[in-house]
Amino acid sequence: MNNKANILVIDDEEVVRLSYFRSLSGEHCKVELAESGKDALQALSQHAFDVVLLDLRMPEMDGLVVLKHIKQQWPDSEVIVITGYPAIDTAKQAVALGAYGYLAKPVGPDEVINAANDAMTHKRWTLRSEPVQLCTGTH
Repeated sequence: MNNKANILVIDDEEVVRLSYFRSLSGEHCKVELAESGKDALQALSQHAFDVVLLDLRMPEMDGLVVLKHIKQQWPDSEVIVITGYPAIDTAKQAVALGAYGYLAKPVGPDEVINAANDAMTHKRWTLRSEPVQLCTGTH
């Protein structure tokens, strides 16, 4: 089993994608970026991701729609919703659709790393698989 965490960052803002990329990239994490829901679903169809960091408000395809597709087609992927427009209703919807976590922007490097590590730990425990080296980040 590959112990390197595969993480997909989905956000329509380049500065956010690059910030998360810098925070999570390292010896124990492989991070890919997608700027839209469509791009994300394409990336997921190519290979599995352990953790997905998902923005809610994106043009063309809303984050909740993307979340629904991810959990239907790739249920083992842990999804953390990160939004600049937090609301109780969207948090409830995200959790009901299977999101592992829900964070309000701005999200600092340590918070991104901790959320990804928590999701990986949960995934590995749920699947009862080998322990994984957690992301250490390079912030």
